[in-house]
Amino acid sequence: MSEILVIGDSCKDIYVYGSCDRLCPDFPVPSFIPSHEKQNLGMAGNVYQNILSLGERATLKTNAAVIEKTRYVDKKTNHMFIRVDSGEEKVQRVEGLSEDFLSKFKLIIISDYNKGFLLKEDIQFICENHKQVFIDTKKILGDFCKNCSYIKINQEEYRGSLEYINQNPWINNKIIQTLAGEGCKIGDQYFSVEKVEIKDSCGAGDTFLAALCSKYLDCSEISDSIVFANECATQVVQQRGVNIIKK
Repeated sequence: MSEILVIGDSCKDIYVYGSCDRLCPDFPVPSFIPSHEKQNLGMAGNVYQNILSLGERATLKTNAAVIEKTRYVDKKTNHMFIRVDSGEEKVQRVEGLSEDFLSKFKLIIISDYNKGFLLKEDIQFICENHKQVFIDTKKILGDFCKNCSYIKINQEEYRGSLEYINQNPWINNKIIQTLAGEGCKIGDQYFSVEKVEIKDSCGAGDTFLAALCSKYLDCSEISDSIVFANECATQVVQQRGVNIIKK
Protein backbone atom coordinates (compact mmCIF):
# COMPACT_ATOMS: atom_id res chain seq x y z
CA MET A 1 0.00 0.00 0.00
CA SER A 2 1.19 3.53 -0.79
CA GLU A 3 2.05 5.69 2.20
CA ILE A 4 1.77 9.07 0.44
CA LEU A 5 -0.99 10.40 -1.78
CA VAL A 6 0.02 13.18 -4.17
CA ILE A 7 -3.08 14.89 -5.52
CA GLY A 8 -3.30 17.84 -7.89
CA ASP A 9 -2.80 19.08 -11.43
CA SER A 10 -0.01 17.52 -13.50
CA CYS A 11 1.55 18.42 -16.81
CA LYS A 12 4.19 17.27 -19.24
CA ASP A 13 7.26 19.51 -19.07
CA ILE A 14 9.00 19.62 -22.44
CA TYR A 15 12.35 21.33 -22.98
CA VAL A 16 13.37 21.86 -26.59
CA TYR A 17 17.05 22.81 -26.68
CA GLY A 18 18.67 24.35 -29.70
CA SER A 19 20.75 27.17 -31.10
CA CYS A 20 19.96 30.71 -32.14
CA ASP A 21 22.67 32.49 -34.11
CA ARG A 22 20.69 35.01 -36.14
CA LEU A 23 17.46 36.94 -36.57
CA CYS A 24 14.87 36.04 -39.18
CA PRO A 25 15.25 38.12 -42.37
CA ASP A 26 11.50 38.79 -42.62
CA PHE A 27 10.82 39.72 -38.96
CA PRO A 28 13.16 40.87 -36.14
CA VAL A 29 12.72 37.65 -34.13
CA PRO A 30 15.23 34.90 -33.29
CA SER A 31 15.63 31.99 -35.70
CA PHE A 32 15.65 28.91 -33.45
CA ILE A 33 17.10 25.59 -34.63
CA PRO A 34 16.15 22.69 -32.29
CA SER A 35 18.72 20.00 -31.57
CA HIS A 36 17.31 17.79 -28.79
CA GLU A 37 14.37 17.46 -26.42
CA LYS A 38 13.86 16.53 -22.77
CA GLN A 39 10.52 15.50 -21.25
CA ASN A 40 9.31 14.70 -17.75
CA LEU A 41 6.23 14.97 -15.54
CA GLY A 42 5.62 18.43 -14.11
CA MET A 43 3.61 20.08 -11.31
CA ALA A 44 2.01 17.39 -9.09
CA GLY A 45 3.65 14.80 -11.33
CA ASN A 46 7.05 16.25 -10.48
CA VAL A 47 6.26 16.07 -6.76
CA TYR A 48 5.27 12.42 -7.25
CA GLN A 49 8.44 11.55 -9.18
CA ASN A 50 10.58 13.14 -6.47
CA ILE A 51 8.74 11.18 -3.78
CA LEU A 52 9.47 7.94 -5.63
CA SER A 53 13.10 8.93 -6.11
CA LEU A 54 13.41 9.39 -2.35
CA GLY A 55 12.32 5.79 -1.86
CA GLU A 56 8.76 6.38 -0.66
CA ARG A 57 5.69 4.47 -1.79
CA ALA A 58 3.25 6.88 -3.38
CA THR A 59 0.08 7.20 -5.43
CA LEU A 60 -0.61 10.04 -7.86
CA LYS A 61 -4.20 11.21 -8.37
CA THR A 62 -4.27 13.77 -11.14
CA ASN A 63 -6.00 15.07 -14.27
CA ALA A 64 -6.61 12.74 -17.20
CA ALA A 65 -6.22 15.51 -19.77
CA VAL A 66 -2.63 16.14 -20.80
CA ILE A 67 -1.34 19.64 -20.09
CA GLU A 68 1.88 20.44 -21.94
CA LYS A 69 4.38 23.19 -21.18
CA THR A 70 6.92 23.41 -23.98
CA ARG A 71 9.98 25.60 -23.41
CA TYR A 72 12.37 26.59 -26.20
CA VAL A 73 15.82 27.08 -24.72
CA ASP A 74 19.24 28.08 -26.07
CA LYS A 75 21.53 25.11 -25.33
CA LYS A 76 24.60 27.32 -24.78
CA THR A 77 23.25 30.02 -22.47
CA ASN A 78 20.14 28.28 -21.06
CA HIS A 79 18.16 31.36 -22.10
CA MET A 80 14.47 30.58 -22.60
CA PHE A 81 12.90 32.21 -25.66
CA ILE A 82 9.27 31.24 -25.11
CA ARG A 83 7.01 28.78 -23.28
CA VAL A 84 4.01 27.37 -25.13
CA ASP A 85 1.18 25.95 -22.97
CA SER A 86 -1.70 23.74 -24.09
CA GLY A 87 -4.39 21.46 -22.67
CA GLU A 88 -5.43 23.45 -19.60
CA GLU A 89 -8.93 24.03 -20.94
CA LYS A 90 -9.57 20.24 -20.94
CA VAL A 91 -8.89 19.64 -17.24
CA GLN A 92 -11.89 18.24 -15.35
CA ARG A 93 -12.56 18.29 -11.61
CA VAL A 94 -11.29 15.44 -9.44
CA GLU A 95 -13.56 12.44 -8.87
CA GLY A 96 -13.56 9.66 -6.29
CA LEU A 97 -12.73 11.63 -3.14
CA SER A 98 -14.07 9.90 -0.03
CA GLU A 99 -13.11 9.36 3.59
CA ASP A 100 -12.41 5.72 2.83
CA PHE A 101 -10.05 6.57 -0.03
CA LEU A 102 -8.13 9.17 2.00
CA SER A 103 -7.78 6.81 4.96
CA LYS A 104 -5.53 4.52 2.90
CA PHE A 105 -2.61 6.97 3.18
CA LYS A 106 -0.39 8.10 6.04
CA LEU A 107 0.24 11.53 4.51
CA ILE A 108 -1.40 13.56 1.75
CA ILE A 109 0.31 16.15 -0.43
CA ILE A 110 -1.97 18.62 -2.22
CA SER A 111 -0.07 20.08 -5.16
CA ASP A 112 -2.67 22.48 -6.55
CA TYR A 113 -1.64 24.52 -9.57
CA ASN A 114 -5.19 25.90 -9.85
CA LYS A 115 -5.93 24.50 -13.32
CA GLY A 116 -9.40 23.25 -12.31
CA PHE A 117 -8.65 19.75 -11.01
CA LEU A 118 -9.13 20.75 -7.36
CA LEU A 119 -11.66 23.29 -6.14
CA LYS A 120 -11.50 24.94 -2.71
CA GLU A 121 -14.17 22.61 -1.41
CA ASP A 122 -12.13 19.58 -2.51
CA ILE A 123 -9.10 20.83 -0.61
CA GLN A 124 -11.29 21.55 2.42
CA PHE A 125 -12.76 18.05 2.28
CA ILE A 126 -9.29 16.48 2.24
CA CYS A 127 -8.08 18.64 5.14
CA GLU A 128 -11.17 17.88 7.23
CA ASN A 129 -10.92 14.14 6.66
CA HIS A 130 -7.21 13.46 7.11
CA LYS A 131 -4.92 14.38 9.99
CA GLN A 132 -1.71 14.83 7.99
CA VAL A 133 -2.10 17.10 4.94
CA PHE A 134 0.55 19.34 3.35
CA ILE A 135 -0.69 21.97 0.90
CA ASP A 136 1.00 23.79 -1.96
CA THR A 137 -1.62 25.87 -3.78
CA LYS A 138 -1.74 28.71 -6.28
CA LYS A 139 -5.09 29.78 -4.84
CA ILE A 140 -5.31 32.69 -2.41
CA LEU A 141 -5.40 31.15 1.05
CA GLY A 142 -8.70 30.92 2.89
CA ASP A 143 -10.65 28.90 5.43
CA PHE A 144 -10.63 25.94 3.03
CA CYS A 145 -7.07 25.16 4.20
CA LYS A 146 -7.74 25.78 7.89
CA ASN A 147 -7.43 22.14 8.98
CA CYS A 148 -4.23 21.27 7.10
CA SER A 149 -0.93 20.43 8.80
CA TYR A 150 1.35 22.81 6.85
CA ILE A 151 1.24 25.09 3.83
CA LYS A 152 4.24 25.50 1.56
CA ILE A 153 4.13 28.89 -0.17
CA ASN A 154 6.55 31.11 -2.10
CA GLN A 155 7.07 34.85 -1.70
CA GLU A 156 4.71 35.91 -4.48
CA GLU A 157 1.97 33.60 -3.23
CA TYR A 158 2.50 34.84 0.32
CA ARG A 159 2.01 38.46 -0.79
CA GLY A 160 -1.14 37.45 -2.68
CA SER A 161 -2.62 35.93 0.49
CA LEU A 162 -1.37 38.64 2.86
CA GLU A 163 -4.83 40.03 3.63
CA TYR A 164 -6.07 36.64 4.83
CA ILE A 165 -2.82 35.94 6.71
CA ASN A 166 -2.99 39.28 8.54
CA GLN A 167 -6.60 38.62 9.53
CA ASN A 168 -5.76 35.09 10.71
CA PRO A 169 -2.37 35.24 12.46
CA TRP A 170 -2.71 31.62 13.67
CA ILE A 171 -1.93 30.49 10.14
CA ASN A 172 1.68 31.73 10.37
CA ASN A 173 2.58 28.65 12.40
CA LYS A 174 1.43 26.51 9.47
CA ILE A 175 3.08 28.48 6.65
CA ILE A 176 6.48 27.41 5.33
CA GLN A 177 7.48 30.33 3.12
CA THR A 178 10.23 29.62 0.61
CA LEU A 179 12.55 32.57 -0.06
CA ALA A 180 14.29 31.51 -3.28
CA GLY A 181 18.07 31.62 -2.80
CA GLU A 182 17.67 32.83 0.79
CA GLY A 183 16.16 29.58 2.10
CA CYS A 184 12.80 29.61 3.87
CA LYS A 185 11.02 30.48 7.11
CA ILE A 186 8.23 29.24 9.34
CA GLY A 187 6.89 31.68 11.89
CA ASP A 188 9.91 33.64 13.12
CA GLN A 189 12.40 30.87 12.41
CA TYR A 190 14.64 31.16 9.33
CA PHE A 191 16.45 28.33 7.55
CA SER A 192 19.32 29.44 5.32
CA VAL A 193 20.70 27.50 2.35
CA GLU A 194 24.09 26.97 0.77
CA LYS A 195 24.92 29.59 -1.86
CA VAL A 196 25.22 27.88 -5.26
CA GLU A 197 25.03 28.81 -8.92
CA ILE A 198 21.37 28.56 -9.93
CA LYS A 199 20.99 27.25 -13.46
CA ASP A 200 17.23 26.63 -13.41
CA SER A 201 14.73 27.06 -10.57
CA CYS A 202 11.82 25.40 -12.43
CA GLY A 203 10.45 22.57 -10.35
CA ALA A 204 12.53 23.40 -7.27
CA GLY A 205 9.39 24.06 -5.22
CA ASP A 206 8.06 20.61 -6.14
CA THR A 207 11.32 19.01 -5.01
CA PHE A 208 11.23 21.00 -1.77
CA LEU A 209 7.67 19.84 -1.05
CA ALA A 210 8.42 16.20 -1.83
CA ALA A 211 11.56 16.14 0.32
CA LEU A 212 9.78 17.97 3.14
CA CYS A 213 6.99 15.41 3.28
CA SER A 214 9.25 12.40 2.82
CA LYS A 215 11.42 13.44 5.75
CA TYR A 216 8.42 14.40 7.90
CA LEU A 217 6.89 10.99 7.36
CA ASP A 218 10.08 9.48 8.77
CA CYS A 219 10.80 11.81 11.70
CA SER A 220 7.67 13.94 12.42
CA GLU A 221 9.97 16.94 13.06
CA ILE A 222 9.22 19.94 10.85
CA SER A 223 12.57 21.68 11.45
CA ASP A 224 14.58 18.62 10.39
CA SER A 225 12.26 18.19 7.43
CA ILE A 226 12.79 21.79 6.27
CA VAL A 227 16.58 21.42 6.48
CA PHE A 228 16.41 18.29 4.31
CA ALA A 229 14.01 19.95 1.85
CA ASN A 230 16.38 22.91 1.47
CA GLU A 231 19.26 20.55 0.72
CA CYS A 232 17.27 18.73 -1.96
CA ALA A 233 16.01 21.92 -3.62
CA THR A 234 19.57 23.27 -3.65
CA GLN A 235 20.67 20.15 -5.52
CA VAL A 236 18.15 20.46 -8.36
CA VAL A 237 18.55 24.21 -9.04
CA GLN A 238 22.15 23.53 -10.07
CA GLN A 239 20.90 21.53 -13.07
CA ARG A 240 19.23 22.60 -16.29
CA GLY A 241 15.53 21.97 -16.77
CA VAL A 242 13.16 20.26 -14.35
CA ASN A 243 14.97 17.50 -12.46
CA ILE A 244 14.22 15.07 -9.64
CA ILE A 245 16.32 14.62 -6.55
CA LYS A 246 18.95 11.89 -6.52
CA LYS A 247 18.94 10.10 -3.18
